[in-house]
Amino acid sequence: MLDGFFQGRRVFVTGHTGFKGAWLCHLLAQAGAEVLGYALAPPSTPSLFELTGLGAAPPAGLRNRHADILDLTQLTDAVSQFRPQVVLHMAAQSLVRPSYADPAGTFAVNVQGTVNVLEACRQAPVEAGDARAIVVVTSDKCYENREWVHGYRECDPMGGHDPYSASKGCAELAAQAYARSFFGAQSYAGHKTALATARAGNVIGGGDFAVDRLVPDMARAFARGEAVNIRRPEAVRPWQHALEPLSGYLLLVRRLLEQGPAFAGGWNFGPGPEDVRTVGQVAERFAGLWGAGARLEMDLGAHPHEAGLLTLDCAKARTLLSWRPRLELDAALAWTADWYRAWAKGASGEALAGILRDNVTTFFVG
Repeated sequence: MLDGFFQGRRVFVTGHTGFKGAWLCHLLAQAGAEVLGYALAPPSTPSLFELTGLGAAPPAGLRNRHADILDLTQLTDAVSQFRPQVVLHMAAQSLVRPSYADPAGTFAVNVQGTVNVLEACRQAPVEAGDARAIVVVTSDKCYENREWVHGYRECDPMGGHDPYSASKGCAELAAQAYARSFFGAQSYAGHKTALATARAGNVIGGGDFAVDRLVPDMARAFARGEAVNIRRPEAVRPWQHALEPLSGYLLLVRRLLEQGPAFAGGWNFGPGPEDVRTVGQVAERFAGLWGAGARLEMDLGAHPHEAGLLTLDCAKARTLLSWRPRLELDAALAWTADWYRAWAKGASGEALAGILRDNVTTFFVG
């Protein structure tokens, strides 16, 4: 991704004030892209977006527009004016447990918000001689979870027990409908838009401050010298560093721009089987990397339903995109712990941003 392909390309990113969105902005800045970030204010305090200067002193090539994707008029205006060659839709209510507290809000943002992004693109024609790639980022939880021991494939049915998971399945169906109705392969010469969806596993990395998410909960508690309560330590998840799926999304974008609808459809970007581990295993490893003051308490009480076993089959991305995970989970956890320890010790925003930039360079260049 740092080979010049994205140099000067216009990239429209929704949800850029969130955790993965902020990582993506740092990555695109190093790749030389021209980025318009479109999102509400950061969803947490502190936030990676503010800590690393993306709000107050954004890097060259990044512009911020704080607005709501549920406002179709504003969104269409932004897309029409910016004329993006790439649209990466990441804005979402991104957590299972808050979806129980606000199911209507979760469906509104994740489903109608996705429809609005796609509608804004439909109403903004691609410039003559150009092409456009759209990647709608959903979740590994979009699948109808049957607690299978094997990974879910892109052809498996959508579903969802909880509002969050169901909303992501609905977003997939909405994207599929737009792809078939408005961005079909047979009419590509007219619309020049290739649309795909991307589903990633449980993402970790420095700078996530969401509530009720494993690594941020641990980092906050350890920084205060407190024990952290670990829910459902037996639950199995596919764990990966944020740069893993982001590299997959950008590789997919490249193929969509180069070869159009041949690479449309759904794509999984998850870790290898060796990095599918229990919540308890990941918690214990992260606590060990943190060192003194890290204490865990396993909570075996009753909680709202969450999937007990969830893995992804990524053979499609490996075979057709030549995409593979680069970091083993232990390395990803070490990078993550290093960032949070620096934050806990009061490192400057520039120092925290520097850790991210170093991670990006090491990940892509070595």
